[in-house]
Amino acid sequence: MPGYSSNKDDVQLRLRRVEGQVRGLQRMVDEDAYCIDVLTQVAAVTKALQAVALQLLDGHLNTCVADAIGKGGPAAQDKIAEASAAVARLVRS
Repeated sequence: MPGYSSNKDDVQLRLRRVEGQVRGLQRMVDEDAYCIDVLTQVAAVTKALQAVALQLLDGHLNTCVADAIGKGGPAAQDKIAEASAAVARLVRS
């Protein structure tokens, strides 16, 4: 089961909200909105996606990684490395 299973509805709600924000951005561009206003909304969408990513990462650490560590062995090290790489990707984005 994915780490977000227990709060899947919340994740989907957040993603639908982001989807609406992106549609709003498209409308703003269609309507030739002021550049700074569009950029402000791009920043808001970016922050919203980052919040979803952090929620997913938290769920992954608390379930998938914690379970693998509990079992031990090479699978645990693989899950830790996988989580570390995910964190690195998030930090770079």
